[in-house]
Formats: sequence, C-alpha cells, structure tokens
Amino acid sequence: ALDRLAAEFSEELSNLGVRVSELEKYADKIVWNGKIEYTYTSERTDPSDTGKKHKDNNDGYVFRFEPTATVNDHWTLHARIDAEGDMKDSSSGNFGMVRGWAEGDYDNFNLKVGKQELYTNESGLIWDTEFSGAALTFGNKATISLLAGRVSADGVAVEDEDDPSSMQGVNLQYDTERGLYGGAGWYRVEDDDLKSTAYSKHGREDKANIWSVNAGYKFGEKANLWGSYANNTKADYEDYAWQAEFDYGTYGDNPEKGDWGLWAGYRRMGTNTSFAGTYDDVLQGTKGWFVGGAYAPFKNIGLVARYFNGEYITGGGDAEKLFGRVEFFF
Repeated sequence: ALDRLAAEFSEELSNLGVRVSELEKYADKIVWNGKIEYTYTSERTDPSDTGKKHKDNNDGYVFRFEPTATVNDHWTLHARIDAEGDMKDSSSGNFGMVRGWAEGDYDNFNLKVGKQELYTNESGLIWDTEFSGAALTFGNKATISLLAGRVSADGVAVEDEDDPSSMQGVNLQYDTERGLYGGAGWYRVEDDDLKSTAYSKHGREDKANIWSVNAGYKFGEKANLWGSYANNTKADYEDYAWQAEFDYGTYGDNPEKGDWGLWAGYRRMGTNTSFAGTYDDVLQGTKGWFVGGAYAPFKNIGLVARYFNGEYITGGGDAEKLFGRVEFFF
C-alpha cells in the first residue's frame, strides 16, 4: 500500500521536497547576533602630578546588531550596527553602521574587503578599532596576513581629526590549542596628524613605523599566559608599549551559565605606539597593573569587573580606573 501511494503521489512528494529544501536554504541566509552592554567607568587621574586627582564617571550603554548574510558557499557579508546612549542624562542615539565587509573563506586563504575590525595579533596593544580596506590571510595554524587601507579617525591618537590615516601591515602568527604560540607584526602609518612635538623632536615627522612581537603558552582550555611588545621607530616620545597577562577560566562571548574568568597583568600603553589600543582596564599613556574577573549567572548574561592602578608615562602623575559591565548576548 505504501509503495502504491508513493508511486501515485511521487510528483507531489518530489515537488514538496524541492520546496522544503529551498526554504531551508534561504531560512538561514541572514543570521542575526548581537548584544546589549551597560558599562560604568570611573577614572581618577592626575596627569601633571599635582597631588589632586580628577574624577570622571561615565554610565552608558550600547545596543549592537551583528548580522551575517550568506552569498554562496564561500562568501558572506557582515556588519556591525550600534546605537549608544548615556544612562546619566537619559540620552540615546540613532543606529549607525560601524562596520560592513564582505568575506571570502577558502581552504587555505581568507579575504575581507570593506570596513572591518582592526585587532591585530598583539592583542589590542596597538589598535582595537576599524579600518577600511582589505585583509588577506593565508594558512591555518601558521598564518600570514596582509593588511592595507585607511584607519578610522581615532586610529592615530596624536590629534583627533576627521581624516583617516593610511596604513599597511603584515602579521605572522602561529597558534595552537595547547602549548607555545606566538608571532610578529609590522605596520606603516602615514598621517599629517603625527606632526607634533609630542611625537617627534622637530615636529615634522608624519610617519609611523611599528614592529611588534607576541608570545604565549596555553596550559589547556582554561589557563593562558601571554605577552606582547611593540615599538615605533619613528617616534621620539612614548615610542614603545608592552603588556603581560595571565588568564584563567572559561568566560567568553555567549557564555554558558556558570562560566567564569579571572585575569591579572601589567600594561604600558605608550601614546605614540598604542594609538587606539584596548583601554577597558587601562588609560592611554599610562603604565601599571590590573586585575579583572567575569561571571555568567545565566546563559548569555555576563558580569565583568576590572581595576587598574598606575601612573602616567610622561609626567608621572597617578592614574586609576574602575570598570564594570553587564552584557546580554543574543
């Protein structure tokens, strides 16, 4: 009976199968991820070493969408769309596209074109921002990445003007799930914003030539000891930066309930090398130690706390920062 029914309705079943396959094919053509994060910071600084600290508190939030659209078997489209607000004065802004790029992923190389993340292999020591251009990566465990484009307006932090900076770079990196890993990088930047006596003695230098190295050891899934160093050979002041950190735990993006993490270390963020580095737990132009921790009380909900204590590289004044965040992933 089943055979007779299958024969009688074979055409209808076939067409239904085609339609279901097409629906499945396009159902996940665009995947939406994102987060809402509420962040509180309190900076207590004395850059000129006057003996009196200035206190600056901020209480803001970000609502972020990160869609991914499938083009074909190898190409996808990505974007990051943010809206920011301030809890202190109950203000809010409109959504705006922060990043938008196309990505081609093949067996031995990856190509990204458009406005994309600039977070190179020294773990945010030089840049944690965006650039408009292309990034071509060859390899899997051992990789070489070629970067070229224009860095966002805040990418060179001597003066904050609207014009972006020209940038080219190369990253060499070896990674592993356990054991020793490391790499090196080189970046060239050209921008008139660099022409300052805070950058070079004569105030006429408009280029940055930065090299970097990084190394670490993974003791397993939870423990990681790492460090990185960068030097700008064109700068005369605050011309190098370095950081060392020990991480322990399982906390990350989209955490599971009960995930946690602890970290501690030391950073020196030289202004003329660490142009737009990761400043969650440290201030630009300062050096000092930091500690932090994170915990997920529920799935996809995280609590993060950081503390930094140090001093300004130039001037020697005290610097202190408290950082707290509640983040919801979706």
